[in-house]
Amino acid sequence: MTQKMTIFPNDKVKMLQFPALSEDCNISHFVTTRQGGVSEGAYASFNPGEYSGDNPEAVRANRKLLSDVLGIPSERIFVPFQVHGAEIRSIEPFFLSLPLEEQQLYMHGVDALVTNVPGVCIAVSTADCVPVLLYAPDVKTVAAIHAGWRGTVQRIVAKTVRFLIDEYGADPCLMKAGIAPSIGPDAFEVGEEVVDAFREAGFEMPRILKRNVDTGKAHIDLWEANRLQLLSEGLSTGHIELAGICTYTHPDDFFSARRLGIKSGRILSGIIVK
Repeated sequence: MTQKMTIFPNDKVKMLQFPALSEDCNISHFVTTRQGGVSEGAYASFNPGEYSGDNPEAVRANRKLLSDVLGIPSERIFVPFQVHGAEIRSIEPFFLSLPLEEQQLYMHGVDALVTNVPGVCIAVSTADCVPVLLYAPDVKTVAAIHAGWRGTVQRIVAKTVRFLIDEYGADPCLMKAGIAPSIGPDAFEVGEEVVDAFREAGFEMPRILKRNVDTGKAHIDLWEANRLQLLSEGLSTGHIELAGICTYTHPDDFFSARRLGIKSGRILSGIIVK
């Protein structure tokens, strides 16, 4: 199930791709790493995350690097202001004509974006939380989802799949998904209140909960919790790619809020209909 990610070919910054998703010529997608940008300190060096407390000039320069690699204007890269909820918004042609302030307002408090507009990049920013990219090939529509543990409990991934079905007429059997680098089960130690939240939400606890033999502490597998949601909504196992890369245990390549604190960089996971 775990598949090695491949390098996004470019000579500016280090980014990754899912092998199967990158075979489809109708879309482009990426997951950024820490390498190749201009930010400093806990944001070093490639931090394209706007809401992270980094120097805005550095973030703008990093976004410019990203847009150059993608071959689209940086104004066409849309990242919501995430709140660990389950709100989904679609980016339609009317949205593109709105002033910047109104665009930001529309994306405020949103944790998943969906679009079928070509040349528009939708992305989510993370630093341990789970980014999930979706592609519905039959309706040429994509989604970028931010699933922290709270969003996972609220089943934001399942809701986004249903959104694609209800609003766009997508067939889940044809959908493809990529679960990008994020905190792995070995590193994601949680308190009992988090375990209770998953249990009360009806998750299959034997599938997602392990206890450390020495400490007795609980560890939740967010990768599996989100993979199970994709399966429950009709995606086939073979269409789900799991990066299997833990952001906490790979600090040279990825930002981790658990390791660096909240005032640190973010990775972007994005997808574009060509």
